[in-house]
Amino acid sequence: MKIKELTTISENEMNQLIATWESSVIATHHFLSPQEIATIKQYVPQAFRGVQHLIVALENARIKALMGINETKLEMLFVAASERGKGIGSQLLRYGMTQYHIDELAVNEQNPSARGFYEHMGFKVVSRSPLDDQGNPYPILKMKRVY
Repeated sequence: MKIKELTTISENEMNQLIATWESSVIATHHFLSPQEIATIKQYVPQAFRGVQHLIVALENARIKALMGINETKLEMLFVAASERGKGIGSQLLRYGMTQYHIDELAVNEQNPSARGFYEHMGFKVVSRSPLDDQGNPYPILKMKRVY
């Protein structure tokens, strides 16, 4: 597994990023309807381009997982559904904590496996918002790294 930062995004890479995002969301965000996922998907390329650091995990030149970081905040972490449970998310997050000093993140409360993953990786819930950033009724948990 190779981890690298994408400084530019080719059309092929964008297609792989979107496919990775979509398979991950379908596997983990059961609270979203297919219609909601399709709506959100329209804004995903903008989100990828909007982060300060876009890091990918590659195997055989194929993107298997990705994370986006702004300053020291993890903005996104998605692992392709076929790659879940193989340690790729842990590898990426550890890399981000070491190289980019990630110490905070936000996670959907309705995604308990993600919350458990982040707690296992040393983060704890510090606050809760009943709405997501778009004002939708999807509670968000803010988490900080415990040192």
